[in-house]
Amino acid sequence: MARKIECNLNRENTMTFKKPISRRQLLKTSAAAGAASTVLAAPSILWAAEPDKPSELIVRAWGGPWVEALKNGVSDPFTERTGIRIIHDLTEDNEIQPKVWAAVAQNRTPPIHINWDTTTNATKSALRGVCEDLSDLSNLANTTDLAKPVGVEGYPIVNTYGYVYVLAYRPEAFPDGPPASYHDLLDPKFKGRVAFYNDGIGFHFPAQVAGGGSLDGIPDAMEPCWDFVTQMKEQNPLLGEDPDFVAWFQNGEIDAACTISTNALGAKRNGVDIAWTVPVEGSKFDTDGLWIPKGHSEDDLYWAKEYINSALTQEAQQVWLDGLGLPGVVPGLTPPEGLAGDPSYPTTEADFERLIRISGRVQVENQSEWFSKFKQIMQG
Repeated sequence: MARKIECNLNRENTMTFKKPISRRQLLKTSAAAGAASTVLAAPSILWAAEPDKPSELIVRAWGGPWVEALKNGVSDPFTERTGIRIIHDLTEDNEIQPKVWAAVAQNRTPPIHINWDTTTNATKSALRGVCEDLSDLSNLANTTDLAKPVGVEGYPIVNTYGYVYVLAYRPEAFPDGPPASYHDLLDPKFKGRVAFYNDGIGFHFPAQVAGGGSLDGIPDAMEPCWDFVTQMKEQNPLLGEDPDFVAWFQNGEIDAACTISTNALGAKRNGVDIAWTVPVEGSKFDTDGLWIPKGHSEDDLYWAKEYINSALTQEAQQVWLDGLGLPGVVPGLTPPEGLAGDPSYPTTEADFERLIRISGRVQVENQSEWFSKFKQIMQG
């Protein structure tokens, strides 16, 4: 079915395509943060002359507060500096992936210049050999170890921040304090009042623990996970993507959800009484990143790299990630107001002890099966 596309001008030189979409070593600190020494989008490659500028670059992004934060922190400053218009294509990440793969395989120009992607999805593309090498970006020298993708050679992807799938809740619905466990959501009073991503992302690993299993059982012994998901199905949960969680909380439709903290923060900034916690089962920690598909002209490739390079400055990360409420990959960032020490903003070893981190390769090899199994249970 054809999709209706709305084209909204955000500013004079920026544009967003809106489609009906479904949705995305320990952080090290260093005294060498030296934000002042970080050059905004310093050239990534030595050229005899600056390459010709394209009129625009297309960056795939997530909608809602996600694209607004990227626009404010990275895209608008890049346009102001270079004159290159940034188009934000809000095609869902799993939908754009096969289109990019097909374009590269057929030696066609890919539909996007830069993909803002989950690291797991990006790793699939890297292992397929469709990503350009980003190891020559000058601002990589100023990043923490979190920027380096695990399980692939070099830098086909640059991780740009980390995030936590928290258990978000309405305090009014939990007068005795935050829910300690996902088992608390099985109370009959929460039937139809809890929410998860439609593929279960972020919930699989704590569900494994809640079901009586261990993280060592991932991926070969995950029956405890699926048993607990089956129990949770009886609560008739709402299933959706990032923008849905914000809307559901704002409209008072749900009392609790497993979601990325950015969505809960978005609702809170809109005046909703909402809080979040890391339950006893733990919460999944993951990363997102930026990468460039092969097949673009040398000029376009140069400027696409410059866009990513500019996203790795302290100036860009501070604004971008203030909007998302997430810890970045450049030392010296100031946590957004109220998030210092928050479980959704891990920066210390103690913070990470409460979080679940599973090998990226394990996720790449098994995530599609996990998504299918979750959907099968919920739709059964």
